[in-house]
Amino acid sequence: MRNEHGEAADAPTVVDLRSDTVTRPTEAMYARMRSAPLGDDGLDADPTACALEETAAAMLGKAAGLFVPSCTMGNLLAILAQVQRSEQVLLEAQAHMLHTERGAATLTGAFLYGIAGTDGAMDLNRLEDALRPGASPLRTAMIALETSHNAAGGTVLPPDHMAAVAGIARARGIKVHLDGARLFNAATHLGVAPADLAAHVDTVSLCLSKGLSAPVGAVLAGDGPVIAAARRLRKMIGGTQRQVGIVAAAGLEAITVMGARLAEDHDRARQLSDGLNAMPPLAATAPQTNIVQVDVSRTGWDSARWVADLDAAGIRSRPLGARRLRLVTHRHIAPADVDRAVAAFRACLDAA
Repeated sequence: MRNEHGEAADAPTVVDLRSDTVTRPTEAMYARMRSAPLGDDGLDADPTACALEETAAAMLGKAAGLFVPSCTMGNLLAILAQVQRSEQVLLEAQAHMLHTERGAATLTGAFLYGIAGTDGAMDLNRLEDALRPGASPLRTAMIALETSHNAAGGTVLPPDHMAAVAGIARARGIKVHLDGARLFNAATHLGVAPADLAAHVDTVSLCLSKGLSAPVGAVLAGDGPVIAAARRLRKMIGGTQRQVGIVAAAGLEAITVMGARLAEDHDRARQLSDGLNAMPPLAATAPQTNIVQVDVSRTGWDSARWVADLDAAGIRSRPLGARRLRLVTHRHIAPADVDRAVAAFRACLDAA
């Protein structure tokens, strides 16, 4: 039996809510991969990778794009290409680039400084304070934004906040980068094109292997000279690939087809949140996109116990500290899977 994407639709034994990175390629992706024109991306370019770069750049409203193995590498290259050693990058205090990636701080000689915020949006007064003359001995060369914001439960930056940050930065000659790993989720929530959000920034990275379902890869987009510099730097850090059109073809399918269905993931997340909030003492966030955080502190169990017991029931989840869980919906999660997850939570509560 096949589902609406032409894939085998056998009932899964496990409902995997750990991340939208567990998505698998569609049959249409496999078809494009089998027929993709190939070259050598380290020599005279790979034609399918070039097509992906050009298509993604156009969708993001930028002049050029660069296909990279991961969004982490894309973010790193954005800093390497635009920030000098001993300069600083300002980010919201819980930003993925600051807390999880760490590559820029480790490899670039730049200093990453967190600005406290709410729901992933840095406090603009604190940002202004950090940019006061004499506030730091280091020059601020970049401000980095993130939408949707992973640690803030998939929240989406308001466009007026992004515009305000851009205005603050441009008045001082500071570059703005967007970690847009889940940018298409943010655009779907707001009902706008991804380019509308990317218009506020100089460079933007987009992950292809999360909800968009490609097996690997990301695109960094920006103006021509910055992307040319990033391409040279990509080689230095081991990011040059050869017949990369095989996976770039899946990325083309991801950005041209799969973004249109992300609203389904958001619907599943709201269904999951509603089901869990009907079971006090659980307290789930009201998701804007596809990430649900669940506070289990009033249940008497820590997050490790919940992860273990849910796993025994066929529901895979991730701890978020000692008292919260992180659940992420994606295209392999159907309404019936959400019902099954909610039922597993209820069974665990009943057994407590």
